[in-house]
Amino acid sequence: MDLSSKLVLNNGFSMPLLGFGTFRLEAGVECRNAVRWALEAGYRLVDTAVIYNNELDVGLAVKESGVPREDVFVTTKLWTSDFGFEKALKAFDTSLKTLGLDYVDLYLIHWPEGVLRNESWKALEKLYKDGKCKSIGVSNYNIRHLEELLSFADITPAVNQVEFNPFLYQKELLDYCRKHRIQLEAYRSLLKGLKMDDKRLVEIAASYKKTPAQVLIRWALQHEVVAIPKSKNKERIKENADVFDFKISQKDMSMLDSFNENFRTGWNPSEIP
Repeated sequence: MDLSSKLVLNNGFSMPLLGFGTFRLEAGVECRNAVRWALEAGYRLVDTAVIYNNELDVGLAVKESGVPREDVFVTTKLWTSDFGFEKALKAFDTSLKTLGLDYVDLYLIHWPEGVLRNESWKALEKLYKDGKCKSIGVSNYNIRHLEELLSFADITPAVNQVEFNPFLYQKELLDYCRKHRIQLEAYRSLLKGLKMDDKRLVEIAASYKKTPAQVLIRWALQHEVVAIPKSKNKERIKENADVFDFKISQKDMSMLDSFNENFRTGWNPSEIP
């Protein structure tokens, strides 16, 4: 396992195991620099969304990086205000134009909000069949939402991106996604920094001569979950990628698994019917 490691999705396309998130990176220089630094450090997955208001800067950074487009896995997402078949198709075209790209590697439904989510999924299927995106998936879907989707979908989502870390270890969801060959992807692997001083985590990190953040990222990777940590700091971006020169023991993995306390740093999708 190294920074170039990839996982094969259920449609045959490959997705980098470690990526770079851009949530709340300010549009403009901050976002462009961060994405450029991530690509310089060897990251090859960049995650954005229309609601982040930084698609333009992500696209510019990818083009200016000098890394061949086919080597960068770009994800963006459909926001709830654009739900509906025709609106979703239009929203995708707008995102593609804003990014300045010919295609995206992964297009996700951002939240399972309302009845139009199913109609929106049919739009994503059309985009996939038309070759405008290489893979399609969902974000923040729990098992109930996935069961609903699979009951009518012609295409099984390739990815489900959710909040996932040892303090929110959604094992049942992970097992369900594995059973249906849906790749789980973790956002907020670092919990917005809120648990970095947990004594147990600090002790485990010290035993590997790593930071708590590096242990949290490595934990996700060893569960074969894609992780997309975010930072606007150049050195921290490099540090977050320095997780391939050690392996967490099975004993410590089990200990980290036991940290689960259903601790969320964002909205809870289980409240969405």
